[in-house]
Amino acid sequence: MYEVCSMLTKKQKNLLIYINKKIRSTGVSPSYEEMKNSLNLKSKSGIHRLISALEERGFVKRLAHKARALEVVKLPENASANDIFNTFTPSIIKGGLDKSEKKSTKISVLGSIAAGTPIEAIQQEVDKVALPEELRNNGEYYGLKIKGDSMIEAGINNGDTVIIKKVSSADSGEIAVVLIDDQEATLKRIRKKGKTIALESANKNYDTKIYASNRIKIQGKLISLYRKFH
Repeated sequence: MYEVCSMLTKKQKNLLIYINKKIRSTGVSPSYEEMKNSLNLKSKSGIHRLISALEERGFVKRLAHKARALEVVKLPENASANDIFNTFTPSIIKGGLDKSEKKSTKISVLGSIAAGTPIEAIQQEVDKVALPEELRNNGEYYGLKIKGDSMIEAGINNGDTVIIKKVSSADSGEIAVVLIDDQEATLKRIRKKGKTIALESANKNYDTKIYASNRIKIQGKLISLYRKFH
């Protein structure tokens, strides 16, 4: 039996974290070339040795049905939240809630959405905010007020106003507005696997919830957010 965390070298831990982030952001494990470049190694043979060591210690598992595919079984106990979660965070627009700009394009804020326990689906406009210039003429957008703290480790705080691009699908690893059973809406990172969709929080105090894919509808994906600074 190996000791969980103390047995990992710095390179082994860095590679494990890199593999985990890549899988969580794209849904597939990185290539040996990508892993080599991430650690600035000169050859792939070093990656083979590191992966073998991680596999021996029970941190990763090779998937037999896919060439070079890996699955992360566990992470070091001292891994930080940024190590565990996908590193994508929305861009923060400071002071962008000023409604006096007559020439700016405005979008509707459709009430509050839970970054925690799902709440009743959003249906009505409660406010308007200016749409960032770089997003204009690039699809449809709407705003939502964040209620809860389950996405704080992705940089999304209680009280923020998030900018959502209207789409009906999102890639595994993206943060999206999802409608559950046509009744409850929530903001979560989605993870697709077979006929299920996992809704992941970015707060270790909240559990991941898994649903049959036919119970989930994507209502949009996160682009950026407004935050008031006092």
